[in-house]
Amino acid sequence: MKSIKALLLTTVVASGIACASNSSREKIPTNDPVVLKEAFQGRFYIGTALNLDQIWERDGEAIALVQQQFNSIVAENCMKSMYLQPREGEFNFTDADRFVAFGQKHDMHLVGHTLIWHSQAPRWFFSDENGKDVSRDVLIARMRSHIHKVVSRYKGKIAGWDVVNEAVLDNGEYRKSKFYQIIGEDFIPLAFQFAHEADPDAELYYNDYSTAIPAKRDGIVKVVKSIQERGIPIHGIGMQEHQGLYHPELDEIEKTILAFSSTGAKVMVTELDVSVLPHARENQGAEISETYAYKNELNPYVDGLPDSVMNKLGERYVNFFKVYLKHSDKISRVTLWGVGDQYSWKNGWPIPGRTDYPLLFDRNFKPKPFVQDIVSLARNAAEIK
Repeated sequence: MKSIKALLLTTVVASGIACASNSSREKIPTNDPVVLKEAFQGRFYIGTALNLDQIWERDGEAIALVQQQFNSIVAENCMKSMYLQPREGEFNFTDADRFVAFGQKHDMHLVGHTLIWHSQAPRWFFSDENGKDVSRDVLIARMRSHIHKVVSRYKGKIAGWDVVNEAVLDNGEYRKSKFYQIIGEDFIPLAFQFAHEADPDAELYYNDYSTAIPAKRDGIVKVVKSIQERGIPIHGIGMQEHQGLYHPELDEIEKTILAFSSTGAKVMVTELDVSVLPHARENQGAEISETYAYKNELNPYVDGLPDSVMNKLGERYVNFFKVYLKHSDKISRVTLWGVGDQYSWKNGWPIPGRTDYPLLFDRNFKPKPFVQDIVSLARNAAEIK
């Protein structure tokens, strides 16, 4: 993995970032071999998730890297319902507006995340003035109001929306969220209907994790088909791809791409990261409500990542991109869930206080040694069959 070429390339990129000031930074030339968005041009977007420091351009090095490497962005948190409408009828678009302005300023493909999700939803959404569950009609009306208000505000600016997030369990059944308990499975097609009403030109996506699990894969396909059977648009299915060094198997990921594509929807990798840390439990997914106690043995790389583990991480990433490139006719976007390792949610989940290394760029915003290998793959994609 550590070729002389890759090491020289890392030095060049690091020097370019270090020499630039926060207010005015030299961009990596568009023909430089480390520029991901250039390497994958014509195949799929290369995106990243932005936090508030990046959206508000408080971190100059991160912003320089985003401009240089990525052509698609998604807001990590600020467009979730608990932040946009913390109290009924009281919307706070300050951060979301800034996200959209940032994307327009830097000519980015913009993705809205996420309209309907059981997690990070405000409590009032499901409750009446007495704290009891609202009726089905009331919750549908609240969904319609929220979706119409948010989507219409960014009509023509945001290219696509994660309309519903994580509504299927690993066994393929519907998650028994408050949306499901009060409305039933209709809440999913209704959400897509309301989003389409608000912006008929926006792409609409379903997004979920652990999609390589066969039963969950089948459950998601069933949900997508149920939307299509009603004549409601659904344009894409997001594979979150929060992965580990050894699981899931690559052939299951490929089966998922094929199964999702068979519905006629686009396939997108929406939240890619690869944890190098031990799992807290077997078959750990990305359920944000799961947390576990800190143990030293579950945080083995506090002082840095050994070369042997970096090599394994590189092999894993390269293998993922081989699959993505093989099916680039089906995949429209690959988005990393964070700009650099220090910003990754995996440092604090599912065990707070750990040090993880799950992204393509390290804590100094330098490309990891295997990034050159990924770029080389893109250049030779015609050979991947």
